[in-house]
Amino acid sequence: MPAVSIARGKPADYGQLIVKRRFELTANLVDLSGKNILDFGCGNGAQTVEFAGSGCQISALDIDAGDLEIFNRYLTEHNISTISTSEYDGRYLPFADARFDIVVSYEVLEHVRDENQTLQEIYRTLKPGGKIVFSVPNKGWVFETHGAHLPFLPWNRIPFFSWLPHFVHKRFAKARIYRKKDIVKLLINNGFVIQSVQYITAPMDVVKNQRVQSFLRTYIFKNNSTMFSILATAILIHAKKPDQEN
Repeated sequence: MPAVSIARGKPADYGQLIVKRRFELTANLVDLSGKNILDFGCGNGAQTVEFAGSGCQISALDIDAGDLEIFNRYLTEHNISTISTSEYDGRYLPFADARFDIVVSYEVLEHVRDENQTLQEIYRTLKPGGKIVFSVPNKGWVFETHGAHLPFLPWNRIPFFSWLPHFVHKRFAKARIYRKKDIVKLLINNGFVIQSVQYITAPMDVVKNQRVQSFLRTYIFKNNSTMFSILATAILIHAKKPDQEN
């Protein structure tokens, strides 16, 4: 059963480095041109619009009507016709079986009610041989990126909280957190074939001092991905649905 403390997430803002990093890493993993893509948990659309010029058709899905309203306004203002939005009921994807070539989802799985049901729904809507690319919070990152239910520590980026034993983290955290082996096992158990797993380098979007941010991005958190867990806010997983069902 999921932890009762799980809360909804806050989407990234338009133009932040994290949305650009996720897109560039994804575009290096899968061919987007001509594909039918689902963005599961699109939020305000800041991530989704990065895909708009890639020659694909995108169905964007989210549970938050307020975020979808912001997104739809953006689509209208920027005359984007390759993206359509739908509201999610929190359980079932409102799409037919084998609808999508690719499903993308970034920092969403940690918030869902049931990980396995969600992955089974994604599996159902993927075509045979279809790809999934998504990210989840990395337990190795020094800060808890989603916060915790600790009234004496209202700041959500709590140092070292993510490193606590699982049972402690689950009790107080606002979202799940993962190690590489955790997310790989979860995908395999739900029928997916793993293609690659990598760390997404911390983007430093939260650092407001421009000089400090520039220094960190230039000398420490420079590349989109990293070999070192301690430098990564998230884990990016690329997997596929088998070409043929057993």
